[in-house]
Amino acid sequence: MIETTKDILYIVISFVVLLLTIFICWVIYYVAMILREVKKIVFDVRKKIELVEAVLTTLKEKIEHTSSYMKLLVESAGNIVEFLKDRSDEKSKKKKK
Repeated sequence: MIETTKDILYIVISFVVLLLTIFICWVIYYVAMILREVKKIVFDVRKKIELVEAVLTTLKEKIEHTSSYMKLLVESAGNIVEFLKDRSDEKSKKKKK
């Protein structure tokens, strides 16, 4: 079977090619697993970003709706302050009499 040193060389080369193939398969497997984890992380990050975007959109809408009522609230507060001021003036006039 093994008659010359060339035969030994061919056996060693075939063994090295086999080990190299096993190593390359192992590397490809781990790269695939790393890419799978990266895909999961990217999916989770996208989900979180969409959630933050939804919260910000809702907040923006609420602020816009609140700002439309702000004028009414300011006027009402002004009327209340005026009423309380008039009332305190009336009370102070009654005390003076």
